[in-house]
Amino acid sequence: MNDFRPANPIQDFLVFGEFGDVNPCITDSSTYTFLTPEKMREVFAHEIEGCFLYSRHWNPTNRFLSQALAAMEDTEAAQVTASGMSAIACTVLQMCGAGDEILSSRTIYGGTYALFKNFLPRLGIQARFLDLSDGQALAAAVTPKTRVLFTESVSNPLLEIADIPALASFARAHGLKLVIDNTFTPMIVTPARHGADVVVHSMTKFINGTSDTVAGCICASKDFVAKLTDVNSGACMLLGPVLDSLRAASILKNLHSLHVRMRQHSRNAQFLAEFLRSRGLGVHYPGLAEHPHHALLEKMMNAGMGYGGMMTLDVGDEATADRLMVTMQEEKIGYLAVSLGYFKTLFSSPGSSTSSEIPVEERVAAGLTKGLIRFSVGLDEDIERTAERLARSLRRCGIRMPEEPLTGPRREAP
Repeated sequence: MNDFRPANPIQDFLVFGEFGDVNPCITDSSTYTFLTPEKMREVFAHEIEGCFLYSRHWNPTNRFLSQALAAMEDTEAAQVTASGMSAIACTVLQMCGAGDEILSSRTIYGGTYALFKNFLPRLGIQARFLDLSDGQALAAAVTPKTRVLFTESVSNPLLEIADIPALASFARAHGLKLVIDNTFTPMIVTPARHGADVVVHSMTKFINGTSDTVAGCICASKDFVAKLTDVNSGACMLLGPVLDSLRAASILKNLHSLHVRMRQHSRNAQFLAEFLRSRGLGVHYPGLAEHPHHALLEKMMNAGMGYGGMMTLDVGDEATADRLMVTMQEEKIGYLAVSLGYFKTLFSSPGSSTSSEIPVEERVAAGLTKGLIRFSVGLDEDIERTAERLARSLRRCGIRMPEEPLTGPRREAP
């Protein structure tokens, strides 16, 4: 476990508005003026600190948010984008060209899988999906055309943990770039500290936290971010996934409370996971000692943040899962909805929603069953009451569990 406090750089990140505002002014402009044609030509030729050209390239508000995200992820620089998918797409398109290959974890978000499997081959980029924890299979899969290793720090939706230090070592030995999607675990895991070259997020989720914005980010070296924003060859510049400055300002405000929210998400998920496990149900959560990658996550995680707000429950079959999700919504546990990181609990059946792009046979091979429900556990103050409602929902759906009172102290996040 790492004694690293990613909230500290955010707390120290002070940006003053034009009139000394505690929130920086929002630059609501698409283009910027120059006093001389010579200065404009100079900015077209190379980036100049404090000079802005056009908001598809940079604007001050997005720059402030990018600097804060780089501080959080302990990277030299960052770039914000209009969605998590655009962050992934721009990253791999900057790194790969026709004839290149990506080696990807087989358990990733369905949208990422579809991008790699269905879209990138149209550009001559091939992706192969495998168990990245199998060192022999990984070594056998590398070819002279391989450019990128891609995985999620905690996989969506099966909550497998990537061994980032081992993958980073492998990537360096083979001249590859390691890209980590850290959407599930902002502030809990800091992939760059374990050797990741690029860290991407869907900021739509935990980082923003209020389900009112779609956004993404790419955290990396100054050199890579400069390549992304190059006016002649940068994927972010030329593909144009621009985050609106009003939304960027909103995310920057929410970012300052992320450490508080992630601790509460973790505490609540830990409580519900232990509650369900004590009743013999098929719960999967990395904070449980029996999780196969529990010890691995403890080696990489930052102190005091817990194990995250995501858990899964397998109730056996699709019909039971459907009934339970409807019942939980009726019991006001949360919402039957995709996405995650909201202040209310969200739940969905990933096999028929967020992972539906993955072929059935590959879902089965990875262990993604039709009875699996994915939970993004919310910020409930009274999590014991939520557990009682969950127990009532299970009983209403005929799912047998011992009639035990809620006893014992809540386990605090480490």
